[in-house]
Amino acid sequence: MRISKTLRLAALGVVGAMALAACSSSGGAQENTSNDDGTAAAPAAGGKSYTIAMVTHEQAGDSFWDKIRAGAEASAKAHGIDLKYSNDPDGAKQATLIQNAVDSKVDGIATTMATPDSVGPAAQAAIAAGIPVVAFNSGISDYSKYGVTMYFGSDEDLAGQTVGEKIKAEGGTKTLCVIQAQGSVALDARCNGVTKTAGNTEVLYVNGEDLTSVQSTLQAKLQQDTAISDIVTLGAPIAMTALQAKADAGSQAKIITFDLNADAAQAIQDGKIEFSVDQQPYVQGYMAVTALWLNLSNGNDIGGGKPVLTGPSIVDSSNIGPIVQYAKNNTR
Repeated sequence: MRISKTLRLAALGVVGAMALAACSSSGGAQENTSNDDGTAAAPAAGGKSYTIAMVTHEQAGDSFWDKIRAGAEASAKAHGIDLKYSNDPDGAKQATLIQNAVDSKVDGIATTMATPDSVGPAAQAAIAAGIPVVAFNSGISDYSKYGVTMYFGSDEDLAGQTVGEKIKAEGGTKTLCVIQAQGSVALDARCNGVTKTAGNTEVLYVNGEDLTSVQSTLQAKLQQDTAISDIVTLGAPIAMTALQAKADAGSQAKIITFDLNADAAQAIQDGKIEFSVDQQPYVQGYMAVTALWLNLSNGNDIGGGKPVLTGPSIVDSSNIGPIVQYAKNNTR
């Protein structure tokens, strides 16, 4: 895992702020961050209170985003920020949410760029309106094209290559890479990376918002193609569904995943999932909001225009112990 000294120090601050994190449920409605008694969070000592919009491509039911939001909310509370969260997996609708944030005159915007052709121009328009924009989680190859100067996330192609190398080293013969949201540049990059180093790889598209359908599709595929030695899923909920599909199909394929939730972490500890490639979403959410606060309050930028990497980090049987609890707390 390649992370700058600055990010490592920031991550220590993240751990210190863990107690401030608020767990969130998925949903497209815009929400505000406030204190437990319903009052607005107070600004950091002597500072101005800012309103920051976080706009993502979250799919309903994906626990990954709880970690993003927990990190963002911890930073918002620490810095007295009024955080407004909204999401839509459709690129055009996500762009509309960004424009809505501009129209409401927020001070800053943090956005994912899973569909840069749609979201990028909206981010560019926000910058033209004088609102700083930070990108995170997806769009690492595209954010700078639209004038965005800060990015926090993993190098997904590198992460995919890391997975492929491990599969090949352990004797894998055929890999099935499962993409749960067609058109996402980050998910495509992961499977492309796997293919580069694992060799014989087939991509299977499923609807990540319908896990019942995912399970039946995977089960049918495993029954039809017994040569599959490894299944790579790109999200923890899909990995857990793949475990059930594998059992029902009577397959011996190994399961590898990207990202974590409490169930996937436990499955790694129990030896049911080989390993996970973690991009530290809590850090992404925390740093995206913190970077905007630093920019707004002091004119600072982080990364010098280059992406600040939060992964890839391999989580397996050798280091899963403490991570199980972190996953339950939505901080890992």
